Amino acid sequence: MRRVGLGFSLALALATGAAGQGTPPAPPPNATAIFAGGCFWCVEADFDKVAGVISTTSGYTGGRTANPSYEDVGHGGTGHAEAVEIVYDPAKVTYQKLLDVFWHNIDPLVKDRQFCDRGDQYRTAIFYRDDEQRRLAEASKAQVAAHFKQPVYTEVVAAGPFYKAEDYHQDYYLKNPLRYQFYRFNCGRDARLEQLWGKKD
Repeated sequence: MRRVGLGFSLALALATGAAGQGTPPAPPPNATAIFAGGCFWCVEADFDKVAGVISTTSGYTGGRTANPSYEDVGHGGTGHAEAVEIVYDPAKVTYQKLLDVFWHNIDPLVKDRQFCDRGDQYRTAIFYRDDEQRRLAEASKAQVAAHFKQPVYTEVVAAGPFYKAEDYHQDYYLKNPLRYQFYRFNCGRDARLEQLWGKKD
């Protein structure tokens, strides 16, 4: 990745004294990842637990309609998926680690649905932002397919415009903990994840 190359160049310059006496290398800038894993309330809650994740934003992406509403996406026809945009510190968490968290919190073996939710707005997808993210995403998808020995329906596609969802969807699991837990349990999300991936540590 270019950031890694930049860090190496700075380290080399420091070693030769070209970057100034005792000047530490600049930290890598924050990076962004976008994942669709069914209900964005749940995806947001899962990624907020990851050390190095700075923020999560629920929204809509992957479709044709500009500035869609929750009702638009829910009714179908927009082509958008519920998704979460993750801002993270690559010095503290790698994109590879985020991919691992993503896979272990979805059912990759179903098409256009997740758990109790049906429709292409609940499809799973990795929206890559550069060639390195694409390469890592495709490699991880191949590993998941080999693990299950079944087709994996998760899409790996270039990121397009990301539309932030309405405010009441942001941090829903914190604002409405009882409703969120009721939804998550009754949707069978964690039971299916344990079936697929085993018990979480």
